[in-house]
Amino acid sequence: MKIVIAPDSFKDSLSAQGVAEAIALGLAQVWPQATLVKCPMADGGEGTVESILAACEGELRRTRVRGPLGAPVDAAWGWLPHNHTAIIEMAEASGLQLVPTGQRDACITSTFGTGELIRAALDAGAQRVILAIGGSATNDGGAGAMQALGVKLLDAQGQPLVPGGLALAQLARLDLSELDPRLAHVRFDIAADVNNPLCGPHGASAIFGPQKGASPAQVQQLDQALGHFAELCAQALGKDVRDEPGSGAAGGLGFAAKAFLGAQFQAGVEVVAELVGLAEAVNGADLVITGEGRFDAQTLRGKTPFGVARIAKQHGVPVIVIAGTLGEGYQELYEHGIDAAFAVTSGPMTLEQACAEAPRLLRERATDIARVWQMAKLND
Repeated sequence: MKIVIAPDSFKDSLSAQGVAEAIALGLAQVWPQATLVKCPMADGGEGTVESILAACEGELRRTRVRGPLGAPVDAAWGWLPHNHTAIIEMAEASGLQLVPTGQRDACITSTFGTGELIRAALDAGAQRVILAIGGSATNDGGAGAMQALGVKLLDAQGQPLVPGGLALAQLARLDLSELDPRLAHVRFDIAADVNNPLCGPHGASAIFGPQKGASPAQVQQLDQALGHFAELCAQALGKDVRDEPGSGAAGGLGFAAKAFLGAQFQAGVEVVAELVGLAEAVNGADLVITGEGRFDAQTLRGKTPFGVARIAKQHGVPVIVIAGTLGEGYQELYEHGIDAAFAVTSGPMTLEQACAEAPRLLRERATDIARVWQMAKLND
């Protein structure tokens, strides 16, 4: 019997690798002779680098860069030497978790550090850069990242703009003469599950600005500043991508990646699945087990179990989900390739307890599932 174990991480509890190992231990209690193939997954958010490196035997590197507010941070990124591919989680350099709650200010945070990570990848000889852009603290349209890569953003007096999205309202001219020429020879793939445009009621500022510290008035100012930035970029680059799906991802970093780097967008889970070889692993399997911390209707928006199920169904393999909790609307996933879903908890328990005891809970639930599966097969 062959079982593929392809979960995402359980946030604040276990990495995807840890979840997969716990499930495997539980299954082995019932099926000691089974072939258990562990494929830790991610959807382009937290854990993307770790999952890819675990599957591809890559290297974890660290680069000191500017954080969202300018303070230095040591940001981790992944390197796959066999195919010269860099995997960058922008949250490592420009993430919301790097800014204390009381200091969050979407008007001044910058993606400069993310640009520095891209530059480090170029220095390593990258031919492909996978940029996972979830969890940002920024709303600067990717301007900071482009500045780190050589773009000069100048005001009416010819002076460089200060960091942050609000300063883009003062932009008078872009100077592309020092844009790193190596960028033209690198393939950029954006791993994201956000389809918002850059501006407007569904844009970066309106939808994501408040959680990054923007007041209603600041949301409007930021939206106007990003619109002004997009207009001048269109004039300088000869193309306007502000309304393309995904341009509003990560406070507009998606816009800059499309406009300046020619980046292509892919669902994060599809990027990870490609690199870890999920389709090859699923081929010939009897069962796929996936999971995430919270499994609900939002999973339909490109989360890991949804993406894993799509691949499994292409091979006619049943899929079971083990989740930290089953939330509202999770039954909708039964129409999209999920055959059954189970929560790890079996009784009253605080979130803190569940996180602390996750390895045991996952093992026990996996054992329960294996016993039920075995009983069903015996009765066939």
